[in-house]
Amino acid sequence: MILQTEIKIQPLEQTIAYGDGLLFLGSCFADEVGGICRGLGFDAMVNPFGVLYNPASIAQSLDRMNSGKPFRYEEVIRVGEGQYCTFSHNTAFWNLSEQVLLAHVNQSLAEAHAYFMKAKWVIISLGTSWVFQDKETQKVVSNCHKLPAARFERLFLSVEQSAQFLSEMVHQHPDKQFIFTVSPLLHLKDGLHENQLSKAALLLAVDQVCKQFENAHYFPAYEILLDELRDYRFYKEDMVHPTEQAVRYIWERFVDFAIDLNEKPAMKAAAELKQMLQHRPLFPESEAFKRFEQLEEKKINELRRNFPKVCINNLTE
Repeated sequence: MILQTEIKIQPLEQTIAYGDGLLFLGSCFADEVGGICRGLGFDAMVNPFGVLYNPASIAQSLDRMNSGKPFRYEEVIRVGEGQYCTFSHNTAFWNLSEQVLLAHVNQSLAEAHAYFMKAKWVIISLGTSWVFQDKETQKVVSNCHKLPAARFERLFLSVEQSAQFLSEMVHQHPDKQFIFTVSPLLHLKDGLHENQLSKAALLLAVDQVCKQFENAHYFPAYEILLDELRDYRFYKEDMVHPTEQAVRYIWERFVDFAIDLNEKPAMKAAAELKQMLQHRPLFPESEAFKRFEQLEEKKINELRRNFPKVCINNLTE
């Protein structure tokens, strides 16, 4: 008896290995999967501009990373109650000082630019086709920063518009492999019907791009949650975000889809070491904990020796 609709996924011919640079961009789902990658010691950078949702904002961010052009004072906006940010970043970047904000975002940009130059993989999680355009500049913003709604015009990106943003990214960087996914997170503020239209437009746009370019691939995270798991127990209490169990399940499917099989021993060793590094002793002065620290140091040295491409520093996050 079959009690589940399983999504059939054809593994990639070219797969991800330790030592590959992985850039994750997009929705909260990019944060989740990118965080798991970093936690297993992969060389990964996750959302250097903060969470992004729509193809236009992701394309703009990628262009900025590619050029490395610093942010200027003219791009700083006043938000909240005396804080500052830019329309390219999310609320995590808010700061009370324009100078400190610019120093922060430009340092982050410089790091992202250097990383993007060496990255082999770009994994993009698309959240919505709905965008907000600043009426003053006629540019799509990544975040409205709780500014008055009258300042923005809400627009829907057509399949063709989204495909254009995505195809330009892939076309301009033939040296990189792109993996696109549509986030299974629901955008209830758009309305349930509007959310479905939004996801459908993204799915059609990604399908066009993947058929056009050999270095563009699709991973069906959206279908796995909605069609394979298909149960409210896989959603958190807000009925919007997937549970940790659901994210881990989708991650396991992603491993089968994109990660080199030869890397599984390194992933297992990294996961075991990470668990050790997260241990918090009740009695740090005890002899038992000193012995534990010696074992921990031994495991670190073994991992470095056996799997030198694992980023051990990422395991401590």
